Amino acid sequence: MAVKSFTLPNGVGVVELIGPILTEQEITEFRGAIAEFVNRRWRKLLIDFSQTTYLNSTSVGVLIAAHTSYAKREWQLKVCAMNKHIHAIFAITNLMKIFSVYDTREEAMKSFL
Repeated sequence: MAVKSFTLPNGVGVVELIGPILTEQEITEFRGAIAEFVNRRWRKLLIDFSQTTYLNSTSVGVLIAAHTSYAKREWQLKVCAMNKHIHAIFAITNLMKIFSVYDTREEAMKSFL
């Protein structure tokens, strides 16, 4: 698994997750990528799941903490491109109700204000 983070010229930060997020090191990288955007006051963040195969409960906790951090600052955090397994995790845990979820990166990018 790898975590890639980068910024786009339109002011959106992107975190891409590649493979399953299972180990403590992977979760630390994921948490760190999000923290870097928060610390740099990057107000728009997209988490792209297009290459993610699995999330465990700890990685779901990282997502919830990220949402809380962005929401309390009135910043925007969106997620996109979930496979059926990630989508099921979001549905079962009711995360679909709190996250802005998009089928593709393009749709998510268009939705940022």
